[in-house]
Amino acid sequence: MRQRNLLLILRQNKALGSKLLSNLNASTQTSDQYRLFSSIAKLAPLSRRSITRSFVNYGFRSFHQLNHKGYRSSIRNFSSVASTVAETKEGLKLLVTAGPHAQKMIGIWLFTSAAWVFSMVVLGGITRLTRSGLSMTDWKFTGRLPPLSDEQWIAEFEKYKQSPEFKRVNMGMTIEDFKFIYWMEYAHRMWGRALGIMFALPFSYFLHKGYITMQLGLRLSGLFALGAGQGLVGWWMVRSGLEEPPSEYVVPRVSPYRLAAHLTSAFVIYCGLFWTGLSVVMPEPPAGSLAWVHGAAKVKRLALPVSILVGVTTISGAFVAGNDAGHAFNTFPKMGDTWIPDDVFSMKPLVRNFFENTATVQLDHRILATATLAAIGGLWWATRKLDIHPAIRSLIGSTVGMAALQVTLGVSTLLSYVPVSLGTAHQAGALTLLTLMILLSHTVRRPSPSLLKSLPGWWKSPCEPDFELSLGLQRLVSLDQEENP
Repeated sequence: MRQRNLLLILRQNKALGSKLLSNLNASTQTSDQYRLFSSIAKLAPLSRRSITRSFVNYGFRSFHQLNHKGYRSSIRNFSSVASTVAETKEGLKLLVTAGPHAQKMIGIWLFTSAAWVFSMVVLGGITRLTRSGLSMTDWKFTGRLPPLSDEQWIAEFEKYKQSPEFKRVNMGMTIEDFKFIYWMEYAHRMWGRALGIMFALPFSYFLHKGYITMQLGLRLSGLFALGAGQGLVGWWMVRSGLEEPPSEYVVPRVSPYRLAAHLTSAFVIYCGLFWTGLSVVMPEPPAGSLAWVHGAAKVKRLALPVSILVGVTTISGAFVAGNDAGHAFNTFPKMGDTWIPDDVFSMKPLVRNFFENTATVQLDHRILATATLAAIGGLWWATRKLDIHPAIRSLIGSTVGMAALQVTLGVSTLLSYVPVSLGTAHQAGALTLLTLMILLSHTVRRPSPSLLKSLPGWWKSPCEPDFELSLGLQRLVSLDQEENP
């Protein structure tokens, strides 16, 4: 503890530290300690930081107290002062201020909300794959009761009959078939509204109790606003599917841009809730030794680009869904009889092909998925010999397995012409893989300075810029221990 506190103060002035080292090498007797502190006092005007000057002056006064008043713990005294400064300057800032019980409550609430959003994504995938999303032709922010009588069901069915989807795709649909797709869309909408209530009520309670800091409150308010806007984005998406297609040969469907925006927003909300929940219940990453901290730093440099690649691949999957690209080129690894279809750049301007051309969108998703699997495999290979925390190693292994499973699900979905079960599992798998990457990125973040300095031998690390200074400080403490056994 003494070495750490001395190093914290002295590292703020390199010139002072180097001159202190020269004095340390010459100070081997108790009488030499007086000259040592005297030389420090003379060097004090060289310091540019007030904290260093305060430390030097306090050390000089403590030494005289040792000689004249019988105090035998001078170094211990100014060590405690330095410790107070360090805690004020480098203490960990918690997102929840009301103790472990409140921390646990808020963590459970956030993880429950994240799980609810996960279920919303899965339910949305089922709604899309069963072609239920266009069954409700109007929208109210507050919601409404479902049809409860035969007359109400007939009225809703008549509204649906006016839509392009019924006229071009579902002309033979009965009212019983309509009830199924209506209930799917209704459940999706009401599940989202229930999530808003489930989030808002505990949020108001925790704010009223003062459990939440300003930083956490602003972050959660932003996520709540984004969630409230999801209803508007969803209706904006559905509206595009209720418009007449430009050609009679085009199947009515929602805009791929709007579907991608809706799905991406849901993913952002989920990631924000999950990351915030982790930050509440695990404010510090696992760090049992300096070697594990250095290993985690190396993993972090690799995990960040891989996480970005996973996110981009997920968004490209939204465009595959929006263009119904999974119903074309149902072969693998080739796309039909060729590796690259001839019409991948048939649209003008060129950039439209990457978002609207079925062949290009599917080719992009294949390439990105393969690159993601290779990148995660490379992450495992590059870190297999690193000295890292067992939890991090387990996470990397789980991520590799999930990536392999996700690619397998994607290929199976394509070859099976996108059945609802496999398509839903593939969408849930994408969010699961993203969850593992978020968990890995959160686990390998840098510990706080206070945690680093609590690790054994942190001041011995050759990676520290003041390594040589710390060796001199060891001698200073050893002299104190000889004088004060």
